[in-house]
Order: sequence, then structure tokens, then C-alpha cells
Amino acid sequence: MPGFLRAVFLTIGVVIAGLAPCAAFAITTDDLYQSRTIVTGQGEVNRQIGFKDCLDRVLVRVSGDQRLLEKPEMAALRDKAGDFVETFRYHDRLEGIPIHDEQGTHDRPHDLTCLYKPATVNKLLAQLGGKPWLGERPTLAVFLTVEQGARHFALSAEEERGKTMRESFANATDPLLMHVVFPKAAQLAELGEKGLRTDDMARLDLLAKQTGGAQALAGSIVWSDKELGWIADWRLADHGKTYRWQVRGVSFDEAFRVAIGGAARILSGNGQP
Repeated sequence: MPGFLRAVFLTIGVVIAGLAPCAAFAITTDDLYQSRTIVTGQGEVNRQIGFKDCLDRVLVRVSGDQRLLEKPEMAALRDKAGDFVETFRYHDRLEGIPIHDEQGTHDRPHDLTCLYKPATVNKLLAQLGGKPWLGERPTLAVFLTVEQGARHFALSAEEERGKTMRESFANATDPLLMHVVFPKAAQLAELGEKGLRTDDMARLDLLAKQTGGAQALAGSIVWSDKELGWIADWRLADHGKTYRWQVRGVSFDEAFRVAIGGAARILSGNGQP
């Protein structure tokens, strides 16, 4: 393609992207092949602990498959986690706050960011039977019903009672470089709570596109005194198949992490959550 036409099409694409909701996000290599964890200070002992956590995180981030961490081979890889790091950096989470009288820099929490060479991570994934999940990651439109005793509501973009839940969902997406959006209350009113629980995924996928997402992630969370936590049921359709998964007796933060982790496993081609 001539350079002039390529520039024209690129400009058109940028304009369209600025006018329409972003249903998918392109992933850069720099974004994908790095991970971050929190450590105490910059000492060697805590750094090695951080390297192990960062290794777990980058393998899941690149593959979309959290089950790789359950492989028996992971024990040996974690023991030499620092060998796989290309470069790393620290950021003091209390930057700008003076050190207390009895506090040293070794006591302060730091973000440890580890950067990896793609070839290194891809080789580790191959050893574990995994593969990189490259390309765009679709934005999921979340259709969720919440039940806690007499309190029932559908989680919308405006629902005040659901503000903390929306923030928690957003936090759950970050480790996997995914994104979520929430439908407007008016869109949910057309469905009703029963519709949210029973409608087929094809209809919800159509509504997801109206919300600015690429496809729907549907679910319900119900508080259980017996389980001492939430019972969460999730479903997502991909390539004509509807997947369902559940977690019980957890916080809603964990329920949303399970939702996003399951969706990532499906969309990355790794099968049932």
C-alpha cells in the first residue's frame, strides 16, 4: 500500500476511534511482558519474594491462563524467578511522605515492576504447555444481578449502591490487561432482573455492543450466611459455546477476580475456567 494511502487510512481510523466506544484494546509488547507487585523496602530477601510473585503474574498476564500456576513445574521456576527478569525498578508507595523517626527505607512499601524479554516468557509458557495470548483484548460488558437478603439490584453504570463493585471489577481486570463497561440503567430496565438471569447470551452480546463492549459477561452474586460469603455464577459465550462457572463463599472482590480470570481463560483459547 502506498505510504500516502496508508497515512489516510490511519487518520480515518484515529478519527473513528475517537468517536466510537472502544470495544477492544490493542496490547503492546511493553505492556504485556511486565508485571508489578508490592514489596517491603528494596532488600534482597523481599526482592526475591517479589520476583516470584512477578513471575506468576507475568505468566498469567501473557497467557490468560491462571491454571498454569498449579503446574508442578512452577516450583522449580519460582526458585530461580530472578533469572528470568530482564530489568526491574522500584517506586516508593509513600513517596513524598517523610520517613518516621523509627522507620527506614527498608520498612516502606514499594511497587516492584519487573520487565521481561518476550522470548524468555514465551519459552517458559511452552515448558508449561501454554502459549501467549496476543492481539486485542475485548472489552466485556458486565450484566450482573446482586442479591443480599431483601436487597436486590442490577449493577448499572449509574447505580450508587454498586460504585464499590464497579471499582472492584476494574481492579480485577488490570492484571490481565482487560477492560469492562457497565450498561445504563435504562438498558437494564428493558431486560428486568429475570431477563438478566435467563436471557440467552446472544441477546446479551447484542446489548453489550450498544454499551460499548465487544461481548457480554453475565452473572449473579448472592450473599449466603451459610457460606459466609457470596455465591457467584458467571457465563460467557465464545465461538457458539456458552461457558458457565461458579465460586462460593468469597468476597465480591474475589468473585470478580474469578469472573475475569475465567473470561480470560476462555477468550485466550484455554478452555473451561
